[in-house]
Amino acid sequence: MRAILENPTVRKLALALVLSAGGLAAISTNEGRVNKAYLDPVGIVTVCNGHTGPEVKLGQAKTDEQCDDLLRSDASFAEAGVKKYVKVPITQDQYDALVDFTFNVGVANLASSTLVHKLNAGDCHGAAAEFPRWNRAKGVVLPGLTARREQERTKFEADCP
Repeated sequence: MRAILENPTVRKLALALVLSAGGLAAISTNEGRVNKAYLDPVGIVTVCNGHTGPEVKLGQAKTDEQCDDLLRSDASFAEAGVKKYVKVPITQDQYDALVDFTFNVGVANLASSTLVHKLNAGDCHGAAAEFPRWNRAKGVVLPGLTARREQERTKFEADCP
């Protein structure tokens, strides 16, 4: 019984899942870390691992510890969105991919996405096919987003029945 509970391919409701260490590492890698606030490719002031907000000021510096705290907090916000909008059982890897996606595009975009609508309708492969559509920032295709979406799709789709 214990082996079944620890099997990462077992499907559970998102409410019962928690971002894995590998999932958090993927977000950190995909976002990259810059301790001094900068303008991202579309002009949003960003610091640490993709952290944005009205409190972030251009040139502001954060310690690695502060960046770690922001990463965990931002990931928790993305997790809450996945837990709220994903209504069907998914695997740990699918959850991690969806949290990574949501961390980057935002909870509102997840909520209104065709990806989550297809997933909740039981179309796992159709949902996976939606990841590549989210490779633009302000209408411009970004190679980094294209690569990230492919990574998320691959991780997600590997567990589609």
